[in-house]
Amino acid sequence: MSLPVISLIALIIAIVVSVLTERNIGTLALGLSLVVGYYIGGQKVASIIAGYPTSLFIMLAGVTYLFALAQVNGTLEKITKYAIKSVRGKVALLPIVLFFLAFILAAIGPGHISISALLAAPAMLLAESVGIPPLLMALVVGNGAQAGAMSPIAPTGIIANGILEKMNVTGFGFTLWMNMLVTHVAASALAYFLFGGMKLWKQKDQGQIESLLNIEVEPFNKQQWMTLAGIAALILGVIIFKLDVGLGAFGIGAILSLLKAADEGKAIKAMPWNTIMMVTGVTVLVSLMSKIGGMELFADIMAKFSTPFTATLVVGFIAAIISAYASTSGVILPAFLPLAPLLLDKIGGGSLLALVSTIVVAGHLTDLSPLSTTGAVFIAQAGPKTDKSKIFRDMMLWGLSMSVVGAFISWLFFTVLRVP
Repeated sequence: MSLPVISLIALIIAIVVSVLTERNIGTLALGLSLVVGYYIGGQKVASIIAGYPTSLFIMLAGVTYLFALAQVNGTLEKITKYAIKSVRGKVALLPIVLFFLAFILAAIGPGHISISALLAAPAMLLAESVGIPPLLMALVVGNGAQAGAMSPIAPTGIIANGILEKMNVTGFGFTLWMNMLVTHVAASALAYFLFGGMKLWKQKDQGQIESLLNIEVEPFNKQQWMTLAGIAALILGVIIFKLDVGLGAFGIGAILSLLKAADEGKAIKAMPWNTIMMVTGVTVLVSLMSKIGGMELFADIMAKFSTPFTATLVVGFIAAIISAYASTSGVILPAFLPLAPLLLDKIGGGSLLALVSTIVVAGHLTDLSPLSTTGAVFIAQAGPKTDKSKIFRDMMLWGLSMSVVGAFISWLFFTVLRVP
């Protein structure tokens, strides 16, 4: 058996194990890299380690550190409460407001998984209390968080842009983010109309609803104002002064820690180390595969089922169906993005931006599946009166249907209509 075949089998094993178990695919990928690269392929350990994405690690760790400080000192929670209060008892507006709140919060740094986890409990409990269908609330708020995922200072945006930069592909960041925003707005609008959003406009306000939505919120304290200033400084620094987002976030976070704006120990524990390990570990294995021909073989297989006109449809569906069961940022992006230019070369043409957009969009549209992290947190935080078996089934059907819808929409917009 050739080395490229062995490396591709190793990647498939890592994906299957991550789907069927709760094992971290990153640690497994690192172990497989040692076995395939060193013991079977004769690669030097230093060469294998060279595939570790150090700059990506610094960016992810820095951004998540800063926003973990904002989470543990209550800054993000207080922003959420002010947003809930802003609807002034208009129940039909609540999912919409929470969509945009989730989008903004995810986009400015914490990312969609952290914000979904933050908003899931209050959103699902409020849905139950004021008569909003739980499925509607979960899909709208979850898609709102997903819409902000490809921001250049959010973890998933950092991951995707870091992988593309390593491939010498630049200039896609803003377009990918806007593509994500548009498709997730559309998905949320679909959920809003299908699952009872319009009926909420006919619902009369009641005293109980008024008291729930016009909650009292304490003003931001000194530590929280410092945190908000730090987040604003990072955003302005990145946009205007081209500040390195990872080192900048570490620097600002360190200043906030020195000023005792938050408990640094709790913040470090709250960081998503599991996701960071997933992404960096899989990147090492994919980097090794690129060196020994595994990605070339993967592209050859995909090319047999694709043409320049159907590549987005084929790749979109495969990426989406895997993403319904596995991590998009930890598995789909590191494994499929490096595949894109190789596949286009094999099939003799096509748009790289279209294929990359398809991988990103189709991969994320299925993430409200209950087997993905984003979907799972909303089910876990559903209120006591909610039928969790029913919402699990409904979100599974939604996630699986999005694998078809996402692939078709990506093909229609990015290939047929050639929308950027």
